[in-house]
Amino acid sequence: MALQSSEAQPQPLGRVVMAVKDWVGRCSEIWVDAQVIEIKRRSGPTQFLTFRDRVADMSAKVTVSAMVLDAAGPLPEGSRVTARVRPRVWERNSTLSFECLELVVAGEGKLLARLEQLKRKLQAEGLFEAHRKRRAPFIPRRIGLVTGRGSDAEQDVVQGVQRRWPALFTLAHCLVQGPNSAESVITALQRLDKDPDVDVIIVARGGGSLEDLLSFSDEGVVRAVANCHTPVISAIGHEQDVPLVDFVADVRASTPTDAAKRVVPDFQEEAVLMGQARSRLDGAIAQRLDVAQRSLDDLRSRPVLKDPTSAFSAHHDRLALLRHRLRTGVDTLLRHEESALSTALAGVRAMSPKATLERGYAVLFDGDATVSSVRDTSPGVLIRAHLADGQLDLAVNAIHHQENHA
Repeated sequence: MALQSSEAQPQPLGRVVMAVKDWVGRCSEIWVDAQVIEIKRRSGPTQFLTFRDRVADMSAKVTVSAMVLDAAGPLPEGSRVTARVRPRVWERNSTLSFECLELVVAGEGKLLARLEQLKRKLQAEGLFEAHRKRRAPFIPRRIGLVTGRGSDAEQDVVQGVQRRWPALFTLAHCLVQGPNSAESVITALQRLDKDPDVDVIIVARGGGSLEDLLSFSDEGVVRAVANCHTPVISAIGHEQDVPLVDFVADVRASTPTDAAKRVVPDFQEEAVLMGQARSRLDGAIAQRLDVAQRSLDDLRSRPVLKDPTSAFSAHHDRLALLRHRLRTGVDTLLRHEESALSTALAGVRAMSPKATLERGYAVLFDGDATVSSVRDTSPGVLIRAHLADGQLDLAVNAIHHQENHA
């Protein structure tokens, strides 16, 4: 029932809001087709979404219970959904929103939800962990390429690599789209992984829709890449395309052309770097040689190295001085000893019987005994007198005693 009002008799705002709420509340539930552009999860039972029309520039706020949202399965932003909603007016701020009673992921959104669920499963198994990533060789001997026969991706990779570095390829053509493509990709991968000459494998495909690239999000393909012993580079679609194989590959290239840049270095750039490194090395060697030469010149300039015998000259002079002092000392000591010996010899000689005999004295022997007193002999005894120049045999005729007057 329409409210009556005039300038003189206006209606209270709250009454008007409640009337609008009552009118909106009479609207029946309706199924809508929309795209989810924002998801705000809260800790409480009510969650908040933002729907946008898939064609017109219109959006609406939507509330949904956690139970209904979880029942829909994985719901990444951008998913297309079909929802059963009913309009509601919140009287507190007079905002119009929709309450979602049932939510179903539809079309591409349903596919995205299924892929999101598979992604979470594989991530929980640890297939996306960084420690599983292997480093591709800097310069591979041979590159394995998994791609469609005669595809643009094949040309982009091969020509891009050849422009940068003269590399060898082993091609493994396969189906990159369709019901049997996943099995074909797995077979090509396994064949290249068993080839001992292949150092790195590139899986390449050009751009396309989500359905076109679905083979490279297949669980079997993802696990085949994870089980490869050879490093794998994924180059699927364009930069905005992110199939599940990108998460498990050792290196993710945004495009096949980008893969060519990542798998081999650029010859011209490496030549420039080599030239710079060689110049730095030559400079470092020249500097080391210059320092060594200066050190050698400094050593050679020292007197001992200019004339190795010069060090012996001072020692020779000192040795000569010491030799002279030694000889002088020996001579002096000999003279002192000779003088002392002469003095001793003179004393000995002065005290010897021979010296006494030379002064006119004689030594008398009666047989083997010396005669030192008149009492040692008697008249008539034969005695021998030892003189300085000989001996005399004497006979004692008489003995005269000397009187002591002391």
